[in-house]
Amino acid sequence: MKTFTATPADIDKKWILIDAEGVVLGRLASIVAMRLRGKHKPSFTPHMDMGDNVIIINADKVQMTGRKRDDKQYYWHTGYPGGIKSRSARQILEGAHPERVVTKAVQRMLPGGKLSRQQMTNLRVYAGAEHPHEAQQPEVLDVRAMNKKNTRSA
Repeated sequence: MKTFTATPADIDKKWILIDAEGVVLGRLASIVAMRLRGKHKPSFTPHMDMGDNVIIINADKVQMTGRKRDDKQYYWHTGYPGGIKSRSARQILEGAHPERVVTKAVQRMLPGGKLSRQQMTNLRVYAGAEHPHEAQQPEVLDVRAMNKKNTRSA
């Protein structure tokens, strides 16, 4: 039996809507990364972008376990000597762009390379409950109901 390899004609992309309110960040990110890569499909081909388009709403209401909200640091460098800077997860979530925490978590769950950067373009993250993708008629994926460990009360 020959190994099946998907071609661009075989790829069927769907739109998935996920509500991140009360969901643990790491569990959400791993589920979204799997959907973006297409590993949930029986016809998964590692070198093809065959994942779904994922819309995440309420990214500002995502939960973290333990003390990660205060202790987790996001670092970047300005390019100048001594230019390392950092912000805690709480500062970012309470700031102007709380969706960046979810985006960065999903990005770090994917392998590095050109294909992963292409797959990240299929991810849309919104801080509030509104999104402009109603015309695509996304299917709702209830991450909260998948496992009781996926949620955490505030």
